[in-house]
Amino acid sequence: MKRVVSVSLGSAKRDHCAEIELMGETIQIERIGTNGNIQRAINLIKDLDGKVDAFGMGGIDLYLWAGQRKYILRDAIGIQKAAQKTPIVDGSGLKNTLEPRVIEYLYKERIVEFANKKVLITSAMDRFGMAEAIDGKGARLTIGDLIFALKVDCPLYSLKTLNRVAKILAPIACKLPLSMLYPTGKQQDGKIDRKIGSYYQENDIIAGDYHYIRRYMPERLDGKTLITNTVTQLDVEELKAKGVALLVTTTPELEGRSFGTNAMEAAIVALGRNETIKQWPRSYETILEEINLKPRILRLQDFPFLT
Repeated sequence: MKRVVSVSLGSAKRDHCAEIELMGETIQIERIGTNGNIQRAINLIKDLDGKVDAFGMGGIDLYLWAGQRKYILRDAIGIQKAAQKTPIVDGSGLKNTLEPRVIEYLYKERIVEFANKKVLITSAMDRFGMAEAIDGKGARLTIGDLIFALKVDCPLYSLKTLNRVAKILAPIACKLPLSMLYPTGKQQDGKIDRKIGSYYQENDIIAGDYHYIRRYMPERLDGKTLITNTVTQLDVEELKAKGVALLVTTTPELEGRSFGTNAMEAAIVALGRNETIKQWPRSYETILEEINLKPRILRLQDFPFLT
């Protein structure tokens, strides 16, 4: 059996462990939160290095993307370097392959209609593949990178504008402490900040990282569609109570919750260490075709609808 550990800067309250079958191999996926403590995450990776088959970096990205450019988060470098023997991934490989496939699946199966719909993307640099795919379906984007990451109330309305802004601001922002850019540790369990709630109400679909989504969620989200990840059963119940109509997680449910893309990417990397699997390495696209990962789709209200 393969063992994959997602070492997350998020709250330990969200820890989870599950076993899955991929390509005939049993993989144990474990998520361990460090409550925002980067040094603890580094120490944990060093302690498990060489003892597990792959690491995921949770609660932080190594790379942010805008167009063809990638930007490296300074705080992520030390975490990545802590793994000397075991491969470590941040999930960006799957975000740029799996998530566009999910958007295509939702479109083809007529589960979500994107054309001319207003879509709030909390951070397109965090999920550029998803943002491009939604944009390609004719949606009207509100891009929240400045709002959610930098706390600047300035929405962007095109990926082209994001690319221009990123060239100027991303090299500076990537040097800031992660706690200034993204909710980690107890911030993920703290009081929800609703000062930006109007952007949720103005859009039909909210897409992106769940911790960003939750941090600014208003009291009501009646009829909204959420496309996100890493939700627990408690999160699902909260969203249902707020009136969310449709919840899509880009990775499947595993024993009551969806794991982050970093954990699922780590599981795929762990498969690559199996010498019995021929023709390795394979592209993520090829692997996704073989394992046929499907998103989790939950209709949370008791009436039929099409977004």
